Amino acid sequence: MSKAQPLDTKLAILGCLFGACCWGIIWYPYRILAESGLAGIASSIYTYIVAVSIGCVLFAKHWRAIKDIPKSIIWLCLVAGWTNLSYVVAVIDGEVMRVMLLFYLSPIWTLILAHFWLHEKTTKTGYIAITISLMGAYIMLTNPLSGTLSLPIPQSKSDWLALSAGMGFALTNVITRKASYLSLHAKSFAVWIGVIAMVLLWLPFIHTSLPAPQLITLKQWLIIVLIALLIMAATYFVQYGVTKITATRASVLFLFELIVAAVASYYLTSEVMTLSEWIGGALILSAAVFAALNHPNEH
Repeated sequence: MSKAQPLDTKLAILGCLFGACCWGIIWYPYRILAESGLAGIASSIYTYIVAVSIGCVLFAKHWRAIKDIPKSIIWLCLVAGWTNLSYVVAVIDGEVMRVMLLFYLSPIWTLILAHFWLHEKTTKTGYIAITISLMGAYIMLTNPLSGTLSLPIPQSKSDWLALSAGMGFALTNVITRKASYLSLHAKSFAVWIGVIAMVLLWLPFIHTSLPAPQLITLKQWLIIVLIALLIMAATYFVQYGVTKITATRASVLFLFELIVAAVASYYLTSEVMTLSEWIGGALILSAAVFAALNHPNEH
């Protein structure tokens, strides 16, 4: 083993933790923008336009190879775009921890997709994790301790968006795994452009229009640029991390996002989770850790 390997591993771990911290706190500046009058749809598209613009300048030389990008990147673009957009809108409109925990059903959707699409055999551990996670989701969404049950089970738009974001994240992971030949730059641009594309596709179906750039205040633009830089940094650090350490180790490190979100939401908002949400969330988190720690190592 080379002497550089331990340093690579440490940097990879720090990269994954940095990404988890970014996504655990990034909802707050988005909420500040929403409270100042810039809706989640508008702040999302402008944030990713800034990210793409900066990326174009920093990585201009990579555009020469755009003709070699395979068509499969279009699917990654659309799915990852929906994942990021629905996640942002969900954490702006919904309760942070509830959205986060519903999003973290994504490892279960990954197991299911990997079974049917990648033809990976689902182990006994996988079935146990799926069962525990679905129990947790059912308890969170139905709140059985209240003695009432309403259908459909998700109680709000943010619940539906959080669930779809988790499914989209799982599908993104599977697509990325099948398209391992895509470069880091190609995957990053696919995500950023995908969000812009999904906003443009979504606009005709909602009663919202995008404000003109000149109507956005200087303070809002500064926050938008800050979010864009965080998103770019998180994307690159996470991509570096997952290429240097095993998938199982990375998946456990990403759960640090929940801790960051819990602390941030406690100090920055007045949100309080119900007992059913605590119980359901604990089951989902336990299932994710159980599945990660008992999954065969991958490099």
